[in-house]
Amino acid sequence: MRTAQPRLVQTVLAPIVFGVAVIALWQALITGLGIKAFILPAPFAIGAEFAGNLNNVASGMAVTGRNSLIGLIIGALFGITLAILAALARLLDEMVAPVVAALSVVPIVALAPVLYTMFGAGAETARQLVAALAVFVPVYFNTLKGLRQVRPVHRDLMRAYAVTSWQATRAVTLPTALPYVFTGLRVASSLAVISALIAEYFGGPVGGLGKSITSAASSSNYGLAWAYVLGSIILGLLFYCAALAVEKLVTRRSGG
Repeated sequence: MRTAQPRLVQTVLAPIVFGVAVIALWQALITGLGIKAFILPAPFAIGAEFAGNLNNVASGMAVTGRNSLIGLIIGALFGITLAILAALARLLDEMVAPVVAALSVVPIVALAPVLYTMFGAGAETARQLVAALAVFVPVYFNTLKGLRQVRPVHRDLMRAYAVTSWQATRAVTLPTALPYVFTGLRVASSLAVISALIAEYFGGPVGGLGKSITSAASSSNYGLAWAYVLGSIILGLLFYCAALAVEKLVTRRSGG
């Protein structure tokens, strides 16, 4: 009980107190210095716009969240699968490494319009693929790094038992790599939201938080634009917390 209370203070109460203090300081600076809304709206004004347009914000979060989730699943599956194959075959690893490195520097700003041209401006496919690409890179690299962390003594033991490469991967390599996989997924969960959001700026169907932010800002409704930004932050936190919860669940069941 003595250790649980300090941990609760550090993980829950401390961030809440800090957040409240930042909001209070923000509001005081806006009021005291008379900062205009087009520069930076007051947090209370953003909160009022968020509450008054909750249905619209929730609708935008649903569109962006769905695209982010689809991209996260596709990118994670491809990243983990390709990392396992690359760890098993050195030649494949050498062939894939420069391609993945090139994909990691592809700008979303340039990719999104190209994908809209390929799949049509009325489809959500481009946004989902942009999110999948952003997810794929960190998941691949982190998974591959984890797959290479097996100790030599464990590899020698597997050879002594004359197990196949896939049996050794399933029994030893994958459990060792699991923390690295979830590290990649935690990073990728937030990147999926950010990438899908950015892709919405460059075309596609009407809907999503990115489109809503640009529409509100272009009509000089800056409080509403920041309300959609707040929705984006909440969505990113939800994805991150979900990835963290899955990690805790899986590691607990595996005895980690």
